[in-house]
Amino acid sequence: MGALVQGARVLVPGEGLVETNVRIEDGNIAEVGGDAGPGDRLVDARGLLLLPGIVDLHGDAFERQIMPRPGVHFPMQVAFADTDRQLISNGITTAYHAVTFSWEPGLRGRDTVIAILDGLEEARPRLLADSRFHLRFELYNLDVADEVADWMQRGRVDLLAFNEHMAPILRKADRGEPLGTYTGRTGLSEEDFLALVRSLDARTDEVAPTVKRLAELARTHNIPMASHDDRTPDERQHFNALGCGIAEFPLTLEAAEESRKLGNTAIFGAPNVLRGGSHMKDGGIRAADEVRAGRCSALVSDYYYPALPQAPFILAEAGDAPLEQAWDLVSRNPAKAAGLDDRGEILPGKRADFLLVAPPDGGRATVKATFCAGKPVLVSDWI
Repeated sequence: MGALVQGARVLVPGEGLVETNVRIEDGNIAEVGGDAGPGDRLVDARGLLLLPGIVDLHGDAFERQIMPRPGVHFPMQVAFADTDRQLISNGITTAYHAVTFSWEPGLRGRDTVIAILDGLEEARPRLLADSRFHLRFELYNLDVADEVADWMQRGRVDLLAFNEHMAPILRKADRGEPLGTYTGRTGLSEEDFLALVRSLDARTDEVAPTVKRLAELARTHNIPMASHDDRTPDERQHFNALGCGIAEFPLTLEAAEESRKLGNTAIFGAPNVLRGGSHMKDGGIRAADEVRAGRCSALVSDYYYPALPQAPFILAEAGDAPLEQAWDLVSRNPAKAAGLDDRGEILPGKRADFLLVAPPDGGRATVKATFCAGKPVLVSDWI
């Protein structure tokens, strides 16, 4: 016994939006275009769009549930439960929680990261979205490399990204600019923070072999990898050679173009699309332009989950991409980049992760229902 979703306009690969039925059985899509089987539950979805569930490769908005104000912490289980509700209400059926493991103490330090990882694993059986661990390893966090290697060998890391924030910190310090952004989240004085930065900078020669070792281990265990904030084509080539097929938020057009040439997945923020541009002070890259140029392969929530279900409609309305291509940016493409071949498209045999959406009518799109592995985890009063 399964369910038949009737009358929706379904986003069918290669065909676009087609008014048809979708039959679900045992958590998977059994048939597209068929009729109900004996005992099937019928779901009337006329007037709605049936779209693949969103796969979010990089979301860190959960940090606000853990520490909504500096120094104010809440229990991990409460934070993850609340985050889970935000995910499903925005049609995000697979979420990679991006956790920075930094040499900094505080929110991104070792104690917090371990608490998040342990908390996620404890909460996972109760969560509705498929919630995964995206480890953002700061390159100068050299003393924890063995621990990270152990996590990968034990299957605790679902995506590994290499971050490098030391250089911009050093540039600010050398120019005498205030470092309040960093000291505020670490709890260190500026003097102590700078002393820590200088001590790590002296160990630069250790960075490359550490990264190489972790990348080799990730490849051995089939863990997808990303690099963060590539500035130059050379940087992208370097990380691509290590096996990092994902370029997170390239900072220049040249780096984004190199990612396209290499066949990598370049991801940009859906909030960038929703806001009409980057939140960065220097203006940054406009994600919609990258979509139009064919350099953006996927969109992620970054710091704001509600942007993901809205961004494809904004792109389609602006003529930056047809809706089918725009929706691939939040479903099929990120699933493929993460090696999740069982989801991201409305096809027989795929996992029944999808959402029912009331299309925009002079405003925002509205997620009416979210299904994870065939289970209705968010249902509004129409069903």
